[in-house]
Amino acid sequence: MRPQGLQLLLLLLLATWASVSAQAVATLAVPTEDLNSTEASPATLGPSPTPTTLGTSRPQKPPGPRPSPVTDVAALCVCDLSPAQCDVNCCCDPDCSSEDFSVFSACSVPVVTGDSHFCSQKAAIYFLNFTANPPQRVFKLVDQINPSIFCIHTTNYKPALSFINPEVPDENSFDRWMKTSEGFTSNVEADVSFTAKSDASHTTKYEYGAPLQASAASPHPFLRFPSPLTSALCTDNNPAAFLVNQAVKCTRSVNLEQCEEMEALRMDYYSSPMILRAPNSLTQVPITVQSITVQSLNKTLTRLEDKGPRLPSLNGSGHDSICINVVLEVKYSLTYTDAGEVTGAGLSLLLGTLSRATVPLQQKFEISFIQQNTRPVALSGNPGYLVGLPLVAGLQPRKGSAIIQSTNRYGQLTVLRSTAEQDCLVADGLRTPVLFGYNMQTGCQLRLSPAIPCRLVAQRVKDLLKGQGFPDFVAPFGNSRAQDVLDWVPVHFITHAPTVTDSCQLPVALVIEVKWTKYGSLLNPQARIVNVTANLISSAFPQSPRDLKLTKSKGKAQRHNPKTDSPTCAPVGDKF
Repeated sequence: MRPQGLQLLLLLLLATWASVSAQAVATLAVPTEDLNSTEASPATLGPSPTPTTLGTSRPQKPPGPRPSPVTDVAALCVCDLSPAQCDVNCCCDPDCSSEDFSVFSACSVPVVTGDSHFCSQKAAIYFLNFTANPPQRVFKLVDQINPSIFCIHTTNYKPALSFINPEVPDENSFDRWMKTSEGFTSNVEADVSFTAKSDASHTTKYEYGAPLQASAASPHPFLRFPSPLTSALCTDNNPAAFLVNQAVKCTRSVNLEQCEEMEALRMDYYSSPMILRAPNSLTQVPITVQSITVQSLNKTLTRLEDKGPRLPSLNGSGHDSICINVVLEVKYSLTYTDAGEVTGAGLSLLLGTLSRATVPLQQKFEISFIQQNTRPVALSGNPGYLVGLPLVAGLQPRKGSAIIQSTNRYGQLTVLRSTAEQDCLVADGLRTPVLFGYNMQTGCQLRLSPAIPCRLVAQRVKDLLKGQGFPDFVAPFGNSRAQDVLDWVPVHFITHAPTVTDSCQLPVALVIEVKWTKYGSLLNPQARIVNVTANLISSAFPQSPRDLKLTKSKGKAQRHNPKTDSPTCAPVGDKF
């Protein structure tokens, strides 16, 4: 009786499950031909019109094709740092031959992938086959599966994969930009005048971007800085802005017969204004002519000792007429204080000869600001670092003081420089600057005498690796100021030493790691340094070390044979 009762109960459960399954299938069966339709589709609750077979599932729509990869990993090589040269242990370097691969010790970048957030992507795998004679490089292109359940299967918004290119106004979109841009005006003089009138009553110092005011006796209320506005033609009503360094070129239409009457071609047009020391101040700062250089028609430059005024003069007549002493270049150099006051103004001029062959005339204008009692220092970026320029670094003698920097911008953060002799004693004092965006590895060989105590040797090698004046801080941006100490990034100096007794522990490498990120708008991201770590790595040697060898790899590939070139102790050197 029990088996029959149990069989009846199972039949009842199966029938109930089939009924519920049929209802669910009927409820979910919604037409998908038009996903935008607003009409409700009728759904009938009850048994399915088609027979339902136990153990079968509803057919699924096959997935669409996966998006094509944005990055070709087979052509991507992140360790290829030397153009037209083979980089050591860079197995993806197209400049390396089979002979170069045969002397590699390992692949510095074994796997190259694209975006790791995708569920499936291509991966380029590189490794060395040491069983072959000679050793060979092996390359494989495989499909890599992301095990994470939170992965991207399809990207339907391709612009999100890269930075958006800024839209540049043209003749077709200029009217639309005029309507959407707030505060834009084509009349620079009127715009500046309105700003000056509204802020003149309560402004006692120049602020960044504020127009430089001129005295009432000047022909214009502001120091004029000709610039191209909506076209390449020079606009003379453009004012010079405080602390805004500019260098522009613009074109000026000139009637050669009337060159003596055009103010923009005269040097006193740029040297006569008197700049106010501060907005609405009674103190006036004159513009001093620092140098006058004359350029002839054959581009020969001659610097004049006399800095007196020279006016344009028309010589000759007809087709052979020329106009001399015409202003070609204007360079302003203004000195300011922390209080927002202008204390000095210098002017350098380039005068030339104008002929019919050089009409229309192209003029160049520059303006730069230098803080008082300081020397101008070239920047490594404004604001973000630029690739190839040195890192800005310095020392802090005591807590709370400003950063002290070396006057040599290429000597603020350096690593050991390798020489042809590979002798550390010869390379002592020779340093290579750390350049933003460049990885490098340097080294040398140091032969020691067993009679030298281990402590002296360790200190000697440490000083050799660090150099003189190893910095405490690195500037986050290429234009960071030394007085803004809280913004600077501290250098974390970490020492790695083995725990081995009865041995001589000597520094063998100094590895400097600089981490940076893109900062600011996606339209114009700036490179910003966020962390700097210096790792001093030591190794244990016998109490009587014989020599230390520092391998070098910089600028070009070098072959290394483990059988003949292996060092006696261990490789030592600087690495960035």
